[in-house]
Amino acid sequence: MAKAPLLMDYLSEASRTHFESVKRYLDTLGIEYQLNPRMVRGLDYYTGTTFEFVHELLGAQSGIGGGGRYDGLMSELGGQELSGIGFGLGVDRALLAAEAEGVIAVDGFVSDLFIIPLGDNAMVKTLEIATQLRKAGKIVEIAFGDRALKGAMKAADKSGARYVVVLGEDEIASQNVEVKNMNSGVSISVRIDSLINAL
Repeated sequence: MAKAPLLMDYLSEASRTHFESVKRYLDTLGIEYQLNPRMVRGLDYYTGTTFEFVHELLGAQSGIGGGGRYDGLMSELGGQELSGIGFGLGVDRALLAAEAEGVIAVDGFVSDLFIIPLGDNAMVKTLEIATQLRKAGKIVEIAFGDRALKGAMKAADKSGARYVVVLGEDEIASQNVEVKNMNSGVSISVRIDSLINAL
């Protein structure tokens, strides 16, 4: 393996662009990562980025889980053409990590805000907003995937979130968003940098 070619040196333009966007999202969230061009996941159906989670407080048993992207698996098994991402997680390791950090489970989960990003730029901005709000103690969910606005609004309603925000290019340009109260249906215009106070 020491002299074997590295996949990272032979990425197609599309794969390289995708991988750069993955790293951009991680950087936006402030998530530290290490690139490992020789990582082996043991399964050959992955079609994109693979990953592993480790926890620095668990000593020699630091691995919590891992997985990757597998866009072709469903159709290969006779199903639809669907993108996919999956991971395996060791419940015992996750509990040990939560114990090491002093984290406790939250009962009666209800999110404060559900954000629906429209486009790649909006997703980056959404990750920034969500990270800031989470650091301030707010519970924030994000609509992922390419579902239409109507479907994303249904997901927001189903989630039980108190408020929902749709974030697109217009909102980024104006730095204002409409914050909709999911109980009353009433929306108010709020500056993005004032969201924490509005919530």
